[in-house]
Amino acid sequence: MTTAAAPPTRADLVAADAADSLAQIRGAFALPDGVIYLDGNSLGALPRATAGRVADLIDRQWGQDLIRSWNTNDWIGAPARIGAKIAPLIGAMPHEVIVADSTSVNLFKLVAGALGLRPDRRVVLTEPGNFPTDLYILQGLARLLGERVELRVRPRAELASAIGEDVAVVVLTHVHYKSAERWDMRDITTRAHAAGAVTVWDLSHSAGAVELDLNGAGVDLALGCGYKYFNGGPGAPSFVFVAERWQSALVSPLSGWMGHAAPFDFGDDYRPAGDIRAQLCGTPGMLGLTALEAGVDQFAGLNMAAVEAKGVALGEAFISLVEARCSSSGLTLASPRAPTPRGSHVSFRHPDGYAIMQALIARGVIGDFRAPDILRFGFTPLYLRFTDVWDAVEILRDVLASGEYRQPRFAERAAVT
Repeated sequence: MTTAAAPPTRADLVAADAADSLAQIRGAFALPDGVIYLDGNSLGALPRATAGRVADLIDRQWGQDLIRSWNTNDWIGAPARIGAKIAPLIGAMPHEVIVADSTSVNLFKLVAGALGLRPDRRVVLTEPGNFPTDLYILQGLARLLGERVELRVRPRAELASAIGEDVAVVVLTHVHYKSAERWDMRDITTRAHAAGAVTVWDLSHSAGAVELDLNGAGVDLALGCGYKYFNGGPGAPSFVFVAERWQSALVSPLSGWMGHAAPFDFGDDYRPAGDIRAQLCGTPGMLGLTALEAGVDQFAGLNMAAVEAKGVALGEAFISLVEARCSSSGLTLASPRAPTPRGSHVSFRHPDGYAIMQALIARGVIGDFRAPDILRFGFTPLYLRFTDVWDAVEILRDVLASGEYRQPRFAERAAVT
């Protein structure tokens, strides 16, 4: 029988901060005093560079250069330029990634396009409990296409065996938004290909936090979020990955002018670009793209294996300390205990999860709540310190032990949880 390692002391975590190769990056973010921010997995913190970048876009590029900026400031190249910066962070080639639209819109485009790659099949396979917008988009697509599509939902334990010869597309979120459980991307993709299916991966809770190798895993199509670990700001644009082998064959259902092979020829008939540009639709939103580029630039020169390793260590410390110092509180771990199948956030269950989280936020520890009973804590490696983990657990312990969370004000539900 093995004995669980003792939880770290605060001195241990001070030493970990001193040895942290990513510690200097924290200064690149405008973090408020008195706040321990454990929600970067939902909205990334503000990079200090962002305000200046956006101000330059407004004052000089838009204000002075006006419409000339599409050329002189390369606005027209921004979606591909930022996509190329994201590519090495997800294990892709620069010409396989582009920034466009939202995650929901991109999921619709990719799944619809993937069905076109398998016209003799009609099944879209996913799991229950996937992020709601993913399920809603798939349900909407199935309603739109009627008998041409069957949406098949199978529990995680049964999903691999459900990839049969009638499956056209397997659609999964790599890291689960509640539990942080991580799919084996290579294994599922290999199984899908063996059955003749195409894969679409949602990387929204992975990209920027865990090491990804899309090409190494043989992934066909993927999309991800710009406002979580990439720190692009609220509602930041999404990114799309299309493996080079599919770029000329994948047809987007949203045939907007920016996806045209020659948009400024202004022809009446749509002719898609034969590369990643075909995933563009309307005019790029330069305010959002500029903020996203500032966020993505914080990763320049970083090794994603090192980023993931720090996230794992932060999560391990948090789990160990919560279970040691809050053992009688009624909290139960809702994430995988082993780090390998876990992303960069940790969730605990509690019947009063919402009220506890509101009490924590009032004390400056910002995580979030996911119904019906999940307290979710994100560990963003670029700006979170190991000592932040200790301090957050101490505040959590006090909130639980004192019963502070039972105050009626903490049970009042806000519109956003």
